[in-house]
Amino acid sequence: MARLAGVDLPRNKRIVVALTYIYGIGPKRSEKILEAAKISPELRTDNLTDEDIKLLRDELSKFHIEGDLRREVTMNIKRLQEINSYRGLRHKRKLPTRGQRTKTNARTRRGKKTGPIAKKKTAAL
Repeated sequence: MARLAGVDLPRNKRIVVALTYIYGIGPKRSEKILEAAKISPELRTDNLTDEDIKLLRDELSKFHIEGDLRREVTMNIKRLQEINSYRGLRHKRKLPTRGQRTKTNARTRRGKKTGPIAKKKTAAL
């Protein structure tokens, strides 16, 4: 099993797909990395040699990925919250930040819908 950037790549997948399991690498960046490292995108992760893994590590070191990228994103969000920008306030309130409507379709951000609170039945004497 190949381990790159602190992530175990899945076995028996094409390397171009397996690289997308790393946070910050999508399909296009994966293709560019393989092109720069001169590794075939059709190669399976099980068939990677130690030299191939070393070439991939060298190419991956040129990008902000995994922990560094996550840290950078959270710091950007914290900065927006500290300066009280509109987007920062939306992040604080756990609401959509990119202009989506919230009257009906914000279930992903707002969580599961809750119904009216059931009133406790009082015991009649």
